[in-house]
Amino acid sequence: MEFAMIETGWWSLLPPLIAIALALITKEVYSSLFIGVFSGMLIYTFAGGGSVFSSVSLMFDMMSSKIADNAYMIIFLALLWAVINLVSKSGGSLAYGRWVGKKLKSRRAAAFATSFLGILIFIDDGFNCLTVGTVMSPITDRLKISREKLAYIIDATAAPVCIIAPVSSWAVAVASEVSQTNGFNVFLSTIPYNFYALMTILMVFFISFTGRDFGPMKKAEQEAMNGIREEGTESVSDTKNGRVIDLVLPIAVLIVFAILGMAFVGGFFEGVSFSEAIGYNPAGGLSLGAFAGLITAFILYIPRKLMKPREFVDCIVSGIGSIVPPMLILILSWSLGGVCRQMIGTGQFISGFVSTSNMSLGLLPFLIFVIAALMSFSMGSSWGTFGMLIPIVTMICESEGAGIYLIPALGATLAGSVYGDHCSPISDTTILASTGAGCKHIRHVETQLPYATLVAVVCAIGYLIAGLLKSPWPALIIEAVILVGTVMILNKRDMIR
Repeated sequence: MEFAMIETGWWSLLPPLIAIALALITKEVYSSLFIGVFSGMLIYTFAGGGSVFSSVSLMFDMMSSKIADNAYMIIFLALLWAVINLVSKSGGSLAYGRWVGKKLKSRRAAAFATSFLGILIFIDDGFNCLTVGTVMSPITDRLKISREKLAYIIDATAAPVCIIAPVSSWAVAVASEVSQTNGFNVFLSTIPYNFYALMTILMVFFISFTGRDFGPMKKAEQEAMNGIREEGTESVSDTKNGRVIDLVLPIAVLIVFAILGMAFVGGFFEGVSFSEAIGYNPAGGLSLGAFAGLITAFILYIPRKLMKPREFVDCIVSGIGSIVPPMLILILSWSLGGVCRQMIGTGQFISGFVSTSNMSLGLLPFLIFVIAALMSFSMGSSWGTFGMLIPIVTMICESEGAGIYLIPALGATLAGSVYGDHCSPISDTTILASTGAGCKHIRHVETQLPYATLVAVVCAIGYLIAGLLKSPWPALIIEAVILVGTVMILNKRDMIR
């Protein structure tokens, strides 16, 4: 659907600013985004001599247009969550836990296995938290790893891994927000600049390997070694008859067929290059992969009577229902971006302002990371944060001379968004991680916050370096050295105390 553009000057900044301000004040994303969209429509219609009724009508026109443009993504997310719910209920997670538990004999091995499983289940952060917690808590209890440490490992390998995994609900959500034609390839390009995700993964493996904890986490580990522990949690699975293959095979089939599906939809088997093919319609290809995972689950579960046909269908329906809240955030953020780009001229106004200002563009990734981190921590929503900021960042970088900073700036947006999701007390992932680990929520927040904030500070330094050098690689090396050195110093300081 085409919308006529009207230049509205400074008024074009109001809709995103209203949405951001309301989200920070109310800690509620849905109404904040909705009011932002509606305010943009009011500006558009009043500038063109229209009425409030016209604003409401155009708002729903924009929403329906964005839903149509992103229909494949909606289908993929629905199918993905159906598969996630089925795998969760199959008993495969418990079977995997029993199998792994027989092979782990040390605290280091258990921490590594937990971290590896967290990375393996990268298709969705909520599924990751509950599955890894259910599988590993009996093993970590036996080897005297604290529930706080387990919750941290779960949380650190949930959102930070999902945000850099090409086959995940997060990847498609981010790609759908980018205004470029090939949003998926843009997402892939941001991975080296997603410093927070990469450094968090380094942090969790370094801590797991060395055991060099510090701060409240070190105290929690000492208490666990002395036998002080909280009560465990019940399994998220309804059956104990599952096998390891019930967890592994549907996910493996989903990943393999998602890659093949992206290649097929993009014309790879007809001579198109692989990089162009997977970027043509990634959500369409991912939908094929998710459907293949669904069929695999049916073949695995129904003949063996792990589930009755009706239970199988009920799991699909309840899984699809779980994706409605984040989908609302996406639809509203798509609409806000559409109003700003296509109707009231926010992009042109920001581009003109940036091109005539004296601001050093090298500071852009650093500033955006800090803003995204503060927003996400305050709201507890990474999807809400990058949904609001990506359209603005894209508009800024469309100005003359700023295009080279688009990928670093988008990487900084995603990194800051994940920081808040990782450690905000009101984040759903933080809550799910403490639930999955059987850890008191406030204890999880207290013990994890120093770790996550240390990584965020190191990453802020990295974005200053990356903005200056226009490359992620020197920054990543320097960040890794600073992070490892700081952890060792803090651990040694606690030992002296």
